[in-house]
Formats: sequence, C-alpha cells, structure tokens
Amino acid sequence: MSSALHIAIVDDEVDITTLLANYLQGHGYRITPLHSGRALMELMPVDAPALVLLDLGLPGEDGFSIARQLREHWRCGLVIVTGRGDAVDKVVGLEVGADDYVTKPFDLRELLARIKAVLRRISPVEPAAPAVPSARCRLLFAGWQLDPGARQLRDAQGQEVALTSGEFDLLCTFAQHPGRVLSRDFLLEHTRGREAAPFDRTIDVQVGRLRKKLEPDAEHPQIIKSVRAAGYILVPPVTQG
Repeated sequence: MSSALHIAIVDDEVDITTLLANYLQGHGYRITPLHSGRALMELMPVDAPALVLLDLGLPGEDGFSIARQLREHWRCGLVIVTGRGDAVDKVVGLEVGADDYVTKPFDLRELLARIKAVLRRISPVEPAAPAVPSARCRLLFAGWQLDPGARQLRDAQGQEVALTSGEFDLLCTFAQHPGRVLSRDFLLEHTRGREAAPFDRTIDVQVGRLRKKLEPDAEHPQIIKSVRAAGYILVPPVTQG
C-alpha cells in the first residue's frame, strides 16, 4: 500500500472517519483519519496527501480557514464533505478553492466517483484527456502562457500565477475552444465529468475567480465574457508555442 494514493479524512465524528477509511481502503487508497484542522496542518509537511476530505463543522475551528491554508501552502485535491448544505456555504467553499463540495448524508459510490474525478485532474501521471494538447505545447493568449503539461499559468513577465486544479482545468477548456460559446453543462462535463444540477453555481464561481487573476478589470472582463442565457466565451485568439 506504500505506493497507494494518500487521502486524509478530517472529521470530528469517529464513525464518519471509520466508515470512509474502511470504504476507501477497500478501493486501494492509503488513508489517514484525522479529527482536527491542527492535526491536518501537522500532517501536511511530513506526509502530504494527494487529496483531503474536509468537514467544515469541526468544533472550535473554521473549516473555510483550513481550506484557505491548504490552498495557500499545498497543492492537493480538496473535497469538502459536510452537513452544511446551504447554497452560500457551497459558494464560499468553492471560492476558497475546494475542488468539489459534497453534503451529508452522501452516497459512498458517488463520493468515490467525485474523489476519482478530482484525482484524475490533479495527478501528473495520469494521461491527459484527448482534447488537451501535448505536454510540450503551451497555449498563448492575451499575454498569458498556459502550459497544460506542467499545469502552470504564467503572465507576460513569465511569473507563475497560482491556480486551483479546478481553475486550471476550466481555463484549459476555454483555451482549447477559443471564440466558442461554452455552456455551463459543457464546462462541467469537461472539467468535472458531470452535468449541472439545478442552481449549480460551480462554473460561475470559478469563472469569477479566473477573471480576478486574468483580467485587468474583473468587473469589465475582456478575456472571458458572459453570453446571456448561453454561457461563457474566451475572446482572444489562442496560439501554440
């Protein structure tokens, strides 16, 4: 099991961590059950997991703050698994960088499928999807350099701009279809392998985050524009370099 992908489960309920640990271990993952954000932060420098399952409702701790710390200091998958199903919590969870948001109670098979989808997107050893260009090919647009192989975005000065795995996959999808209006369903299917649920704002939130990083003025976007009742479009031409 030493070569198995490592998943950390952070939940104060022992029954939940035990259930998830047993189920995921049965599917070949190496599991570390934890019961506090502090324990997770102590684990990260010594045995960083490929993915973290994080409960927001940890006693005396701010789950969103823990998510922000993960995004600021480590590159790993992050799936929030929580009983907080309010739409505002979901939006905030995605805004702080979660790759997915699952509410309790959940179906174990669905959670496993979501975990696999996130791991596929972030794993450097997984083969790329058919539409992704060669690892040696960079996509150039509006002064930006997008490197799918290295999973890096650099500005006109060559400085790397940090993106979450979800943001990177979304930008790749736009860059592979420049000048084309892409619906939310299309974008979700190509970045997360699922269709949009009613009132699903996952794509809207991630587009908003991308605009803050790409656009000179995120309130008046010129790179990723909205198309009323249709979706979004990457306006600048894209070349390969």
